[in-house]
Amino acid sequence: MDGRWNTDTPGVVRLPSGRLVRGRGLRHGLPEGQTPALAVHLTGSRPSEQPWESLWVTWRDFWLPADPDDAMRKLRLAYERAASERVEVCCGGGIGRTGTALSAMCVFEGMGPEEAVTWTRRNYHPRAVEVPWQRRFVRRALAADGSGSRRS
Repeated sequence: MDGRWNTDTPGVVRLPSGRLVRGRGLRHGLPEGQTPALAVHLTGSRPSEQPWESLWVTWRDFWLPADPDDAMRKLRLAYERAASERVEVCCGGGIGRTGTALSAMCVFEGMGPEEAVTWTRRNYHPRAVEVPWQRRFVRRALAADGSGSRRS
């Protein structure tokens, strides 16, 4: 399944590079319309099987990923694939963990961590990145990126 999201798809944000990524809350059900090519599930328990490719990051609500390095690798892969495919990141409510993942992707774009959180709150959800340790995880994305330069 190739192609990008329609820009009017609920939950889709356009990162500064032009990549489109959908954030969503699993409790709200699957929106009508396009489906992802890749979904990254940020949940405490294994998600159910889907007809599209999915990755699971063990990440309990209001906490951090059980394996932060694995989470960064999967988010980096999702970020890279979002250049040409429909990618979504999702958690239970679609706010805290999803917003944290979107903020990490903004850091991959070259934003500073604080700027990334502000951008995500402005462009995705005003309560994204809900707890202080999630902000620290976004800072970790800067170290995981290692390049210190903007990517496109």
